Amino acid sequence: MLFAACWCLWEWLRGHVFTGFPWNLIGYGWVGVLPVLQTASLIGIYGLTLVTVLVASLPAALPDRDTTPGRARAAVAAGLALLAVLGGWGVWRLAGAADEPVPGIRLRLVQAAIDQRLKWAPGERVQNFQSHLALSAAAPADPSTPPPNVIIWPETAVPFFIEDDARVRQALASVTPSGGLLITGAPRTTVDADGERRYFNGMVAVDGSGAAVADYDKFHLVPFGEYMPLRQWLPVGAIAGNGAEFSAGPGPRTLHLGDRVTGLPPFSPLICYESIFPGAVVDTADRPQWLLNLTNDAWYGRTAGPHQHFAINQVRAVEEGLPLVRVANTGISGVVDSYGRVRQLLGLGERGFIDTTLPKAPVGVTAYARMGDWIFGIVLLGCFMAALASRYHR
Repeated sequence: MLFAACWCLWEWLRGHVFTGFPWNLIGYGWVGVLPVLQTASLIGIYGLTLVTVLVASLPAALPDRDTTPGRARAAVAAGLALLAVLGGWGVWRLAGAADEPVPGIRLRLVQAAIDQRLKWAPGERVQNFQSHLALSAAAPADPSTPPPNVIIWPETAVPFFIEDDARVRQALASVTPSGGLLITGAPRTTVDADGERRYFNGMVAVDGSGAAVADYDKFHLVPFGEYMPLRQWLPVGAIAGNGAEFSAGPGPRTLHLGDRVTGLPPFSPLICYESIFPGAVVDTADRPQWLLNLTNDAWYGRTAGPHQHFAINQVRAVEEGLPLVRVANTGISGVVDSYGRVRQLLGLGERGFIDTTLPKAPVGVTAYARMGDWIFGIVLLGCFMAALASRYHR
């Protein structure tokens, strides 16, 4: 118990100290077992990690000479029973899950599968942009289905400053559905009152007239990749910005674009690895009804990275009880409902698009969305107290 508590305390610290990097927590191993994964809606991924490490550690007590054999066997049995109870509750939760889509909303997720070596090459930028335009203008794979009214491109799919380039906006308008929107990742730039130019890794929504009607700026930037920490001691540029540094946006935001596309629920944009941070993906004062993750992931190539990133997104959907739409440059793109079930998927390295509906968010808020990591903290404290009390008693 003490081992499990220490392990998970340090995992929590890894996810928060120095901006945090909570990648590949042990609890993500349950993504393939949806009934147990539902536990994340109660105690989050840190709590699920604590339960997993604790139950996996209990058999170590069996050959311990200082532990009564009967107590050791009872502890192992209790751990397995705990997993069985959580899995049973998850089965019950999934049995009551609805499959209702948002009426009137059709999405097209565009995955152009552009190699990272070509993404920012000066001679390839226009061709890359045109590839996204062509996929957006293509006829639906199933002629009997309604055409999309919201087209979504991945992170930095547009390698130009949209709001400063009328020709780019006109090109985007040419493929934007009538009465609909095109949402894309793109760099943004502003000039402060003191004349200093700032750059953002952003998202822009464009309507059928080519007007930029909404924007969002990434707030959780990648250290060393998008900005250089300890600037006074590290006089080098950021990696992803080719030496230039991005500025951080104001934080999680909920975009309301239902006046632009009738029936489109408010959503929380997340750019790239912003989706890996539990409890930090929505504006709690203005709760959205779905999550939208735009990412590149071409950095990873054909490795485990994109699969891990997609699994992490599945858990965010379960924690928040919200459907999640993910659009990636080289994959994996797809749609995950509020229970972590994958509804649509376009695999790693595939070029194409997905025409899909948007799952409807269930009524109510999950315990984790309401309480955050407080439940995990209480359970963690309880583990420490029980372990130390046992040692003191001996």
